[in-house]
Amino acid sequence: MPTTTPCPSCRRPKGPAKYLCSDCWFTLPQPARAALNRRDDHAMARLRELHSQLAGGVPLTEIQVTR
Repeated sequence: MPTTTPCPSCRRPKGPAKYLCSDCWFTLPQPARAALNRRDDHAMARLRELHSQLAGGVPLTEIQVTR
């Protein structure tokens, strides 16, 4: 059975291969979700961008992923 980890936004459990729990994921703006869903050489940079904004207190509705 896969273990869950806490969502970096709300600390509720999220799936092991997910960036956020489903509630927080669907609170992100659609362009941010689309960018985070892309799998290419910049995927880790986009994830770092998300985590940096979360750590900086940016509300989920205002997250922007630029790469």
